[in-house]
Order: sequence, then structure tokens, then C-alpha cells
Amino acid sequence: MRSKRFTDEQIVAILKEAEAGTAVTELARRHGVSKNTIYHWRKKFGGMDVSDARRLRQLEEENARLKKIVAEQALDNEALRSVLKKKW
Repeated sequence: MRSKRFTDEQIVAILKEAEAGTAVTELARRHGVSKNTIYHWRKKFGGMDVSDARRLRQLEEENARLKKIVAEQALDNEALRSVLKKKW
């Protein structure tokens, strides 16, 4: 997976610049991202502080880890059911 180019602090700082009135096209050019990226960040991180953005990132990582565990358990359960379903 590609590493993140911007930290949560940088993203929040860029969005605060946008809220202050800087044009999105100017921000996109200055930071080397597309306008759509800034709009995506605004949709995801809009109105957040740095601590909120960090907490969101931690929760997303924990959620992904838990989903992986549940998927593995579902596969194990299905395998056990198929073994037990056979007639001996």
C-alpha cells in the first residue's frame, strides 16, 4: 500500500487555509494535489481539529483490524460447518 503523503496535521492545516478564504485551486497548486483531493479531505476532515483527525484515523485502523478478525472467524466457522455436515 502506498504511504500517506500528508499527515493529519498537514491536511487539517490545508483545510483551515481553505476556510480562511484561500481559493481551492491556489491551495491545490501550492501543495501539489488535485482540487478533488482537497474536496475529499474537506468531506472527511471538515471542521475537525488535529486531535479529532488523529482519533478518526485510529478508529478506522481499529475497525479494519476487527473486520479482518471477524472475516477470519467466519471462514473458520464455515470450514467447521462443512466438515461437520459430512456423513461419517
